[in-house]
Amino acid sequence: MSFVELPEVESDWSTLPVTDEAVLCFITVKDQILLIHKLRGLGAGKVNGPGGRLEDGESYFDAAIRETEEEVGLTPRELIPITRLHFRFQDGYNLRALVFRAYDYRGSLISTPEAVPFWCATAEIPYDRMWEDDRHWLPRALNGEYLNTRFTFDGDRMLDKHISVVPPESLVHDSFSCSEARASTKR
Repeated sequence: MSFVELPEVESDWSTLPVTDEAVLCFITVKDQILLIHKLRGLGAGKVNGPGGRLEDGESYFDAAIRETEEEVGLTPRELIPITRLHFRFQDGYNLRALVFRAYDYRGSLISTPEAVPFWCATAEIPYDRMWEDDRHWLPRALNGEYLNTRFTFDGDRMLDKHISVVPPESLVHDSFSCSEARASTKR
């Protein structure tokens, strides 16, 4: 499938009201990565990492731990932010997410009403069953690059992308909370 990579227009994205703030958490152990078959919500039917929306006042780190525990029964440890994702959907929904990588965990893996988890070799990640953007940023992030991304979607179809390498400290900039993000969309 082809897409058009549009020139970056920073002001367009910086003024974009954020509908939701979210997290993803990819647990990797040696050459294995924990993935899920998502059963409900945004991306239902796709493969992804555990994650979801922040609750009001919740930090990204706390949300990554909570969402992973709720979806697969594991508590991720040694969380490291690796990528900032920005999604603009043609229907007006705008999502910003912080992606974490965890190198350790505790607990026992379980299936839940939200997700069916499975371990997969990192060399065999099923990108054809994931969101279209994942194949562009996830391999780079797993190889140690810290990324800031912007993707525009029309439903499941990616229309454009922008990916830049950034310093790791720039990924965690909680300049406004989840409740402020939601309030900005109600004005």
